[in-house]
Amino acid sequence: MVNLVEAQKPLLHYLIRRTGLRQHTVDVDGAGTVISFWMPKDKVPKEKATVRDITPDATEAKKQQNTKRAEKKDRPAVVLVHGFAAEGIVTWQFQVGVLAKHYDVYVPDLLYFGGSTSPSTDRSPGFQAECLATALRKLGVERCTVVGFSYGGMVSFKMAEAHPDLVRSLVVSGSVVAMTDSISETTLERIGVKSSAELLLPETVKGLKALLSIATHRKLWFPDRIHSDYLKVMFNNRKERAELLEGLVVSNKDATVPVLPQKILLLWGENDNIFNIELAKTMKEQLGEKTMLQSISKAGHLVHLERPCVYNRRLKEFLACVNAEAPRE
Repeated sequence: MVNLVEAQKPLLHYLIRRTGLRQHTVDVDGAGTVISFWMPKDKVPKEKATVRDITPDATEAKKQQNTKRAEKKDRPAVVLVHGFAAEGIVTWQFQVGVLAKHYDVYVPDLLYFGGSTSPSTDRSPGFQAECLATALRKLGVERCTVVGFSYGGMVSFKMAEAHPDLVRSLVVSGSVVAMTDSISETTLERIGVKSSAELLLPETVKGLKALLSIATHRKLWFPDRIHSDYLKVMFNNRKERAELLEGLVVSNKDATVPVLPQKILLLWGENDNIFNIELAKTMKEQLGEKTMLQSISKAGHLVHLERPCVYNRRLKEFLACVNAEAPRE
């Protein structure tokens, strides 16, 4: 029987390719760690063996190609980092087309999602951040704005802290700087689950329905067949992902809020039931005066999917602001 979720991928990939992005894999360390990207087709360093073109480009007139490359040469880079329940391009499908008109958009799959993997036993968000930063540098990205959602937000905070020369500014939705014991326990108790894995690694249709119900403000309905097919396509590498969740939690005594030099936008669903708006307000105060918080009404944890038009407008306004202020590099 045809998997309906898998069957939709070619259409999604076609639409993403229409925005000028292509899928590539970057060899991070020469030892088996690879990260899969969707990225601007004209920014692929084809002469380097570190990048493999997965989907061949369609034939284009040479003159048009050169013109487009010249126009896009100096465009700011935006990196979209996904959460735990889907790979990159599925998470950001409503943002890519809008942003690709004005920015060089990079959509990675974090390790153990999509086509990304590693033989390393390190499951920390810090390791994810280091691998992503290395891959971006290999692709020629010198400065970028990182947009992180949920788990991807934690990775983005780590990358901003460790690589301020690479990360110009930061946008985070539905996330925390660090998943401390207290935040983890309070969140799980409020939601009514025993562990993060129970919530974020559902094994049944009932479990996936529960996750979507918690993550969205509006109650969505899909046939059980769609839920079942989604589980088969999006929840692979279960052992490694369970270890990623274990590697997230840090003790309260070891947790510190970093002093980040970047401008930060916390772009939140007002009705987020996982990381609520009060947590975002506390985080804003902790991160300091360079951080701003904007909330979007009638949206939950999946704010970028529930209200994409509002989310995209706020995101574009922030990107325009930080890139206008940045000196020409």
